[in-house]
Amino acid sequence: MTTAGRKPWHAIFKLLEGDERVFAVLLAVVMVGGLTTLGLVPLRPRYQIDLFSLVTWFAAYKVGVFALVTINPRATRIIFLNALGIDLLLVFTLLYFTGGGDSLFYLLFFPLVAVNAYYFGPWVGLGAALIAGGLYTLSAWLVPPWVGWTPGFILSALAGLPAVTLGLVAERERRARGEVERLNTELTGTLNRLQTTQQELLVAERMATVGRLSLKVAHEVRNPISAIELNAEILRDIVRGQPAAEMEEAAGLVAAIQDQVRTLDALTEEYLTFARFPRPHFEEESVNDLVVELADFVRPVAVRQGLTLHVETDPTVPTMEIDRGLLRQAILNLVKNGLEALSRGGELTLASRRDGDIVEVSVTDTGGGIPEEVAKRLFEPFFTTKPQGTGLGLSIARQIIEEHGGEIRWTNRPGAGARFTVRLPIKRAVHA
Repeated sequence: MTTAGRKPWHAIFKLLEGDERVFAVLLAVVMVGGLTTLGLVPLRPRYQIDLFSLVTWFAAYKVGVFALVTINPRATRIIFLNALGIDLLLVFTLLYFTGGGDSLFYLLFFPLVAVNAYYFGPWVGLGAALIAGGLYTLSAWLVPPWVGWTPGFILSALAGLPAVTLGLVAERERRARGEVERLNTELTGTLNRLQTTQQELLVAERMATVGRLSLKVAHEVRNPISAIELNAEILRDIVRGQPAAEMEEAAGLVAAIQDQVRTLDALTEEYLTFARFPRPHFEEESVNDLVVELADFVRPVAVRQGLTLHVETDPTVPTMEIDRGLLRQAILNLVKNGLEALSRGGELTLASRRDGDIVEVSVTDTGGGIPEEVAKRLFEPFFTTKPQGTGLGLSIARQIIEEHGGEIRWTNRPGAGARFTVRLPIKRAVHA
């Protein structure tokens, strides 16, 4: 069968998904089929009815119920309860017009009660059976000959007992299915967490290998860098003593060499910090003093870039147990990112704030914000958008903050710019 041929059936099965719509279709099939089947039995001449029109209108009514359930699924229970009442009245009407107690249409009560008991449970099924018995007795009383009370009681019993049993079985089946779905959800969650953990382990293993390699490379590179820097300083001192113009150019070249050496030295230091993270030493320090000191440290750079630097400290921030050097490095990395985002001017704000048992230190810039494709890999080690960056600044910052028992959050502000917020607990958790 082609795909085009399967599409209509696929659409029908998709529409029938869900217990409510399945119940509506099942009830319609049972009632319309039962009505059609009983209509095949000849009626007495005075009780003749237009069976075709009756079945057509009854089927249209069931289609309407199905449509209501599809359009307004939240009101399903109310719709089906009303439909049950209408169905009972319709069967009673059929009994009234086809001979009362002598009519075979009372048999429609049985599938009607059974199907509703399966959906609503045993008590609604029992109630529907009692009502069915009462309606049968009423029709027999209204349309002679009177058949007595016994048939009504028998109808209620024969319809009610299976209905209660079926309702109990249905409730047990629903509980079992709910438990299976709950276990399936838990299992799916566990599998997802396991896959995530496996991926994290693979990343951690790769990062450990890269870290060991970086440590070796940094160690191997550091000694030549130190020798180059020392020789460059000696050469600079020699050049300074020479008056010739060529010596001025040589002095400029030596200065350029020293700048590049300092850049390489900073890179190797960053690799070493990441690969050989120092154990923090916590002491009572003032976070506000740290924020002010950092602002004073970067202010000359900000002025040269034409930036406006704001400092906002909260006097309610208490002294805390921190490693001042490491925390300074973490916040300085955030500040450097902010300065780089404001290469064309703007404002940079360093702020501290107390939030209950948490102290927040935020770095806010008015730059272009963080693109969505960069945000996904923001804290990934060795990921960088800078031509000469290492991609370790934010990774080291997060590592330091997590060692303090805190976290780093970030957000793109409405309009422009980004804000990085360091959240530290005032009372640091002590791990054995």
